[in-house]
Amino acid sequence: MHTATGFRKRSYIGMLIGLTALTVTSTQVVAAERISLTRQDGQSVPAMVYQNAGACQGVAIISHGAGGSEKGYVYLAEFMAKEGFLSVVPGHLESGRQSLREAKRGGSLQDGLTELVTDAPAYTARLMDINAARQWAASRCTGKRAVLLGHSMGAAVAMMEAGADNKMGVTGTASFDAYIALSPQGEGLIFPAHAWYKISKPVLLMTGTRDDDLAHASWRTRTEPFADMSPGCKWLGIVNGASHMNFGGNGLLHRTEGLTTQTIHAFLQGAQSGNCVAPPPLAGMELRTK
Repeated sequence: MHTATGFRKRSYIGMLIGLTALTVTSTQVVAAERISLTRQDGQSVPAMVYQNAGACQGVAIISHGAGGSEKGYVYLAEFMAKEGFLSVVPGHLESGRQSLREAKRGGSLQDGLTELVTDAPAYTARLMDINAARQWAASRCTGKRAVLLGHSMGAAVAMMEAGADNKMGVTGTASFDAYIALSPQGEGLIFPAHAWYKISKPVLLMTGTRDDDLAHASWRTRTEPFADMSPGCKWLGIVNGASHMNFGGNGLLHRTEGLTTQTIHAFLQGAQSGNCVAPPPLAGMELRTK
C-alpha cells in the first residue's frame, strides 16, 4: 500500500517533470484583453481574450460552468495562449452569475444550478456565444485549428457541439478539431444513456476522485461518456483527489491545474499528429485512452 507521504512525493516529482517540459512556453508573455462580442441574435456578449506575440495556430474557445463568467479559467486561457492559440472566454449571460442569483432566489444553490443546467434555451445561447467568439477570432488568427474546452455546464455544451445526444434538443455541428471536457456529465439530467457513441472527433475528458456530480452521485458517473465513445483519440484523465472546483482553477496547491494543462498539451499534440498514443504516466492521475 502506498503511503500518503509517498503519493505527495510522487505527485510533486511529476509536476516538476511536467513543468520542466513546458519551460519553453511558460516564458512567453500573454496579453489579456476584455472585448464585447455580438452574436447572431444581436445580443452583446462580454469576453476575455488571451494571446501571445508569436504565430497563431488556431483558436481555443473556453466555456465556463454555470454561474461563472468570462473572468474565470485564467489558467486554461493563459496556457492555451502559450500553446499558440488565440484564447477566448465568452461570458454566458443566460447561465452566468446574475442568472444563477435569480435562479436560486428563494431556494438553495443546488436548486439554482439544477435550474440552469436543465434550461434548454441557455444551451442554445451558449452555442451562439461560442460561434460569435469563433467568428471574431477568425479574422485575427491565420491558424486554422479550433479547440472547444468546457468545464461543468461548459463541458456539457462541448459534448453537445461534438455530437452527443441530449435532453435539451440541442444539435451540434462537430466543427471543432478537438474537444476538451472537464467534469463532464454522465447519464442523468442532461444526457440520456449512450449519448456519446456518435462522437468521432478527438476528445479529452478529465475528472477527479472528489468530483461528485450535482446530485451528489459518485465521480464515476463522469467516466460514462468515455466508456460510450467509439475508439479514436479518446482520452480520460482521472486526477487523484481533485474536486469539481479544482478544475475551475480553485485550489491552494494548483496540482490539478498542472496535471490538466500537461495532459491537454500531450492530447493536442497527439490529435494534431494523428498519433494519439498515451504519454508516460503522470504521478497523481490515471490516464485511459482508446
